[in-house]
Amino acid sequence: MMPYRNFLLTATLLAVSFSLSSAQDGVLKLYPAHAGKMLTMEQVILNRKLSPANLYCQWVSDTTYAFYDGKAWAVRDISGKDLPLPGEDKTQLPDLPQGAENKTPCGNSIAYTLNGSLYLATPEGIRPIAESPADGIVFGTTVSRNEFGISGGIFPSPDGSEIAFYRKDETRVTKFPLLDITTRTGSLREIRYPMNGMASEHISLGIYNIAKGRTLYVQVTDFDDERYLTGVTWSPDGKYIYIHVLARSQHELHLNMYRTSDGRFVRTLLTEQNDAWVEPQDPLWFVTGRTDLMIYRTDNRDGYRNLYLIDTLGTVRRLTTVDADVEYLGNDGRSVWYASAEMSPAERQVYRLMLPEDRFRIKSGMTGKERSGMTGKERSGMTGKGTVATGKAGKGTVATGKAGKPVRLTKGAGWHEVALSPDCKYLIDNYSGFTTPREVSLCLAADGTKLRHLLSASDPLAEFATGEVLLGTVKSADGRFDNHYRLYKPVDFDPAKKYPVILYVYGGPHGQMVYDRWLGGIRLWEMLMAQKGYVVYVQDNRGTQNHGAAYEKAINRRCGAAEMEDQMVGIRMLQSLPWVDKDRIGVHGWSYGGFMTISLMTHYPEVFKVGVAGGPVIDWKWYEVMYGERYMDTPGTNPDGFAATSLIDKAKDLKGRLLICQGAVDNTVVWEHSLSFVQECIRQQVPLDYFPYPVAEHNVFGRDRVHLMDKVTDYFDVFL
Repeated sequence: MMPYRNFLLTATLLAVSFSLSSAQDGVLKLYPAHAGKMLTMEQVILNRKLSPANLYCQWVSDTTYAFYDGKAWAVRDISGKDLPLPGEDKTQLPDLPQGAENKTPCGNSIAYTLNGSLYLATPEGIRPIAESPADGIVFGTTVSRNEFGISGGIFPSPDGSEIAFYRKDETRVTKFPLLDITTRTGSLREIRYPMNGMASEHISLGIYNIAKGRTLYVQVTDFDDERYLTGVTWSPDGKYIYIHVLARSQHELHLNMYRTSDGRFVRTLLTEQNDAWVEPQDPLWFVTGRTDLMIYRTDNRDGYRNLYLIDTLGTVRRLTTVDADVEYLGNDGRSVWYASAEMSPAERQVYRLMLPEDRFRIKSGMTGKERSGMTGKERSGMTGKGTVATGKAGKGTVATGKAGKPVRLTKGAGWHEVALSPDCKYLIDNYSGFTTPREVSLCLAADGTKLRHLLSASDPLAEFATGEVLLGTVKSADGRFDNHYRLYKPVDFDPAKKYPVILYVYGGPHGQMVYDRWLGGIRLWEMLMAQKGYVVYVQDNRGTQNHGAAYEKAINRRCGAAEMEDQMVGIRMLQSLPWVDKDRIGVHGWSYGGFMTISLMTHYPEVFKVGVAGGPVIDWKWYEVMYGERYMDTPGTNPDGFAATSLIDKAKDLKGRLLICQGAVDNTVVWEHSLSFVQECIRQQVPLDYFPYPVAEHNVFGRDRVHLMDKVTDYFDVFL
C-alpha cells in the first residue's frame, strides 16, 4: 500500500500537472513548489551538499567494486561484504620528476610526458622513448585539441610490451599571446592556436617496443599531412593497430588496419563520406574472444549513431537497428550492452542485445593467413567503402544471420548511468528521474534484476524555497523534432502577475542541456534566480547531440541560424503565457552560449532587453581548426556562411544592455573575439559593458566564480 505522504505527493503532482498541461502545451513532468530558505551565491557555487548524494562506482574485478561516497573510497563484493582496500603495488619504480604528466601504466612500468618528451619509468630506471627536438614538437600528449573523442596520447598494447603514442608537430601553427599579470612587469605566454583556414598540426603515431628499445612509425599516407588520427585501437593479440584516418576537411574517413611489426598498411576496412561532416568519437571494441571481429559506431550510415559489426576484411553489418543514438557499454562475446535514447532524447535507457548467431562463422573463401594480413595484390579491390552486409556476401566474405531482440534492462523513466562488470554479469545502475534525486542499485546484467539497493538520495533542496519546475517540449522551427525544455517558475508564483524571463542558453554541438533527470539537469543559479522572482527557461535546439544526424547536422555551414530559430519558438511560447512580461526578457550563456546570447540580442533586439555573454565566439574565422572547420568549413570554402554568422557587423544592431565577461587568458575562445566586438561597438558608438577576469582561462572557478555570478545576477537585477 502506498504511504499516505507519498499518496498526497502523487495526487498533488497529478493535479498540478493536469492544470498546467491544460494551460501550457508540451508539459511532461512537474516538480511542485514548496516554501523554505533562500539560497546564497556561495551555496550555489561552492556547496556540493546541494547536489544529490552519489556513489561513484568502478569495478575492480568481476565480483568486486570500489565506490566513493563523497568522503572516502571503499571496496565491496556483490554479496555486500566490505573488503579491505587494495594494497600498494610492490613494484619498485623510480620517483617521477616534478612536472611529469600523462602518467599511463604499461605492464610493470609507467609512461609519462615531461616538457614535450615521452619517458618510461621501469624497475631498472627511467629511459626516454621520444625526446622533443624543438619547440612545437611533442610526444605522448593529446592532439587535435581533444576533438574526435581524443583524451590522451599514450596507448599501451594489451600485454604491455609495446606503447603506441602520438607525435604532434605544430611548428607551422601560429602562436597567440596570452597576458600573464602575475609577474612583476607582466609577461606574454604564447600558445599554439590553429585558427580556421590556417596551418594545422601534423600528427603521426609511433610504436615503441619496450624489450627492443626501438620505435617505428605507422605508415599513414591517406589525404595530406594535416589529416587527423583518432580511435587508436590495438588488436587483442597486439599484431595490428587500427586508426580512424580523417581528412582535415572532415568530409571523408578511412578506417585502416596496420601491422605493428613494421607499421605497414594492411587494408582499409571501410570509408565514410558526408557533405556536412564525419565525426568519429570512439575506438573500436573487439568482440570478446575474437581477434577478427569488432564493434564500430557511426551516425553516417543509417541516420543515427548506431553500432555495427565489422570484421578484418571490411564486412559491415548493422547491429543495433533503432532510430536513436546509442552508446556502447560492453560485450561478453555473446551479447552487447548499450545505452539508448530510443525512449526519448532526454532519457537514457540500457539494453542487452544478443550478437548474431553466426558470429563465430563469418565465412571466407580465403585462408587464415590471407585473412590475418594480405599484402600487395591481395589487397587490391579490398579497400574503399567496405561491404555493407545485407544477406549477400561481400568480396571474399559471406555474412548471414540476425542479431537477437534487444532486452531493456533499466526500468525507471529518466537517466541511467551504468557501470558494467568486466565479465558483463553485473551492472551498477545510477538512476535519476525528474523528481528522483538519485537511486543506485546492483543488478544482474542479463535481465536487469535488482540484487541490492546501494543508495537512495534525499532531495537536497527540501529545506529551500522552490517554485514549480517543469519539463516539457516545443517543436523545432522546422516542425520535425521535439525540443525539450526545463522551466523554473518564481517562488510564490501568482498567475495574475507578470514576471521577467531569463533564457539560459548554450545551444552548441555536444551541449545537450535538458534531461529527464533530477529537475531536468538543474544548475542551482537557475533556482536562485527563480527565488528572486524570475522565470528561468532552458531549452535544447537543433545542433545538439542525442537526436540523430539530421537534427545534429542542421547547423552545417551556418552556426547559430537553426539554433536561434528553435530558441525563438520557445520564447514565443513563453510570450503567449499571461504571466510572462514580454517587455522584460533577458538571455545569458557562456562560450557557444555567449555566441548565442549576442546573436539573439542582435537578431531579435525587439525581444531581448538584457544579456550577459561569457567567453563568446564572435567570428568563426578566429576559432580553432578542428571544431570550427567541422561545422563551418573555412572562410575560403564558405564565405557566405562566415559573413552571415560573424557578429562584428551585427554590433550596430545591438539595442539592449549587454555585458561581456571573459577570462583574459582564455586559451579556447581567445581574447581576439570579444575585444574585436568591443572595438566595433566603439566604432559604431554602441554602448556596451565589459568585465575581464584577469587570471581566468575559458571558465571561471572557485570563489572567483561567486564574484562572476554575483555580477551576472546584479546585471539582470539592475537592467531587467
